[in-house]
Amino acid sequence: MRGMEAGGVSAGKRRVYVPRDSAARSVGADAVAERIAAAGAEVVRTGSRGMLWLEPLVEVETPAGRVGYGPVAPEDVDGLVAAGLLDGQGESIGVVEDLPWMRRQQRVTFTRVGIVDPRSPEDYEAHGGLAGLRTALRMSPADVVEEVVTSGLRGRGGAGFPTGIKWRTVLGADADIKFVCCNADEGDSGTFADRMLIEGDPFTLIEGMTIAAHAVGASEGYVYLRSEYPDAVETLTEAIEAARARGWLGERILGSDLTFDLHVRVGAGAYICGEETSMLESLEGKRGQVRAKPPIPALEGLFGRPTVVNNVLSLASVPAILADGAEAYAALGVGRSRGTSVFQLGGNIARGGIVETAFGITLGELVDDLGGGTASGRPARAVQVGGPLGAYLPVEKFDLPMDYEAFAAAGAMLGHGGIVVFDDTVDMAAMARFAFSFCAEESCGKCTPCRVGAVRGVETIDRIRTGQEREKNLVLLEDLCELMTDGSLCAMGGLTPMPVRSAVRHFGEDFAK
Repeated sequence: MRGMEAGGVSAGKRRVYVPRDSAARSVGADAVAERIAAAGAEVVRTGSRGMLWLEPLVEVETPAGRVGYGPVAPEDVDGLVAAGLLDGQGESIGVVEDLPWMRRQQRVTFTRVGIVDPRSPEDYEAHGGLAGLRTALRMSPADVVEEVVTSGLRGRGGAGFPTGIKWRTVLGADADIKFVCCNADEGDSGTFADRMLIEGDPFTLIEGMTIAAHAVGASEGYVYLRSEYPDAVETLTEAIEAARARGWLGERILGSDLTFDLHVRVGAGAYICGEETSMLESLEGKRGQVRAKPPIPALEGLFGRPTVVNNVLSLASVPAILADGAEAYAALGVGRSRGTSVFQLGGNIARGGIVETAFGITLGELVDDLGGGTASGRPARAVQVGGPLGAYLPVEKFDLPMDYEAFAAAGAMLGHGGIVVFDDTVDMAAMARFAFSFCAEESCGKCTPCRVGAVRGVETIDRIRTGQEREKNLVLLEDLCELMTDGSLCAMGGLTPMPVRSAVRHFGEDFAK
């Protein structure tokens, strides 16, 4: 912290934090940062705290903590500075860490996002970075795997498969080379946590992948990142170069015997590449198309070699598990859903953004308490959880706890943690039609139930909505859903019926109009 006094306040200029996150930039954060710098402050660009309704959120370092101002438009800056912004004075939202919205959360994966400069490895280390990797390198690979198993961490990409069990399979496989692949092809509607993590704290992902490499014996890794995230691509690429320069990647990492390097590969925008085998096909330079399983990627993955495939949030959770111990992580959550989850609030909601909390919080607490209800002010009618293939749930299900088993019992899934809210003007028959049309657009075409079933689903719902043999076509719709669920090759076709069935089950009156 060059040029800093004890307590973190600059000896000369006031230190002001302005997000560089692409959501903040889209509403003028760059211009705000320029005007604050012109006013004489030292500006540090960070990730976003996740309070997207307050972006651009400006934070001023004071002896009491970071005082927040938001949303700040570029034309507001001069007036705020005149009112004492650089001294933490004037009309503010208070100390950000003390806000009830922040205090209600338990940030583990996002603990540094919005706080550190994501392009500064020095800032990363100063805020506890590398503690997990240093711990892991003092342990045997098998012990690292068992630590992750003990933590109860499950894949945050959607399937919820135990991460440690997957790693144990790869560790036990015999091969000349193994890989660690991170799927950052975050294509689900209403999800943005992967992007915000990479833009706000990329070294956490690098550290998590390096720990995974040590645990399973991998020497090479890839991050498959979607082209729609250019800021994330730039931030992660720069962070990887900085990590190589400091011996955090490459040969003899941190003086150990571990050799591991990491590369970014930018996807072309196919939703299906969020599925692990399609992503592997794309990484190999082929068309993104699902593979039949078995063999599983843990045994025959990238280029036919044993491969760890995990989501961004899964890998970014690992450094904290190694740094603080598996028991501390497992102490959070409920049942078999241990640790924290990063929920993304979107759609028609007053306070959209990122909420990280232990599993077990209810859907209603997320939508009404932390999300503030609908943005339109009208009553909420439906919530879709888990992306475009997730179930639509009515407000009567708002007491449902956020955990894998409770959602499965309710005919739903957590998926990647995206929560999209609709008010009472939504047409749920139209939303069911959208599920099929989305699948028809994004299907890779490998299997018939998905490729043809989605098109037939659109046609069937159109007949129902126009009153053509409604009862007969509702029966046909259920038969089609059953066929797609049981006969599709992957979750794309297999899960498309979930939003359709849930819409019929909970909002049947919309199909009788």
